[in-house]
Amino acid sequence: MRLALAALIAATLPLAALPLAAQAAPPQVLTDTPVVQSLAAQVMGDLGQPGLLLDRGADPHNFQLRPSQATALRDAGLLVQVGPELTPWLTRALDGIGRKGPVLALLTAEGTTLRRFGDAAQAHDHSDHGHDHDHDHDHAHDDHGHDDHGHDHSPDAIDPHAWLDPANAQVWLKAIAAELARLDPENATTYTANAAVAAAEIAALDGALAAELAALGGRPFVVFHDAYGYLADHYGLTIAGAIALGDAAAPGAARLGAIRDTLRQGGAVCIFPEAQHDPALVATATESTATRVGGRLDPAGTTLEPGPGLYADLMRGLVTTIADCLKG
Repeated sequence: MRLALAALIAATLPLAALPLAAQAAPPQVLTDTPVVQSLAAQVMGDLGQPGLLLDRGADPHNFQLRPSQATALRDAGLLVQVGPELTPWLTRALDGIGRKGPVLALLTAEGTTLRRFGDAAQAHDHSDHGHDHDHDHDHAHDDHGHDDHGHDHSPDAIDPHAWLDPANAQVWLKAIAAELARLDPENATTYTANAAVAAAEIAALDGALAAELAALGGRPFVVFHDAYGYLADHYGLTIAGAIALGDAAAPGAARLGAIRDTLRQGGAVCIFPEAQHDPALVATATESTATRVGGRLDPAGTTLEPGPGLYADLMRGLVTTIADCLKG
């Protein structure tokens, strides 16, 4: 399918714009998370393999670079990241090594649809959704509330899990291609064509996933941490709550009690454990309830095999796992 799409796209380009053999070495690309690495790999195609900082199975919100990774970060020709809202550890590392090379933060890419954590409380008010780029990138990892575990997201903080809206993934492919074309103009046409092919494939996948979830919007579910707002917004799903409102801290007794009350009152059909988080907390939350426990979710793809196919595998896996439980 990819070859056919690439041929179709190439056929629409002016003859003079068709790529000849690459004459310049593409930049050495480094990415922060498996999702970004997957998107960058699709754009680069045969021209190169982007590197990945986050180790397999690691938590994207809290990570410690090894010395070899810090060196790679310093020397890379292009760093592509989601943004400091997701990976404050990377911001600290960049400050520490004094990197001078270009950095592409995808959350600021033109056309990206952003949401704030407080939007979950305004499920029927979408006035704050859309292309909000006038936010402060520094406050998202500093501005947290102070409930029972002290690390909850501020309601007005940008939710960085934007790749879970496939429309954003398509925007990001275009942004990566544009930046690579700027740095490597001799291969610009290849980057553009590869991004167009990948975007078409994601659009087709999106249609299939939407069809699978079409009848499930009225069946609420609980997730482990507050990371699925983009997925729910895009597919019309109903999230009844999250065990942990913060990214890197365990919930306290008050939070678990509130979730248990929701489940006992029949406020959710399913609850889902999550990679990198203690499944015992899900067992505690569902004690003396009839809520079904679904399969483990991995919203960042850290347990999957890295590479160009990871993004599709991630989205397909999330949707299938959610749908299987909600359907019962």
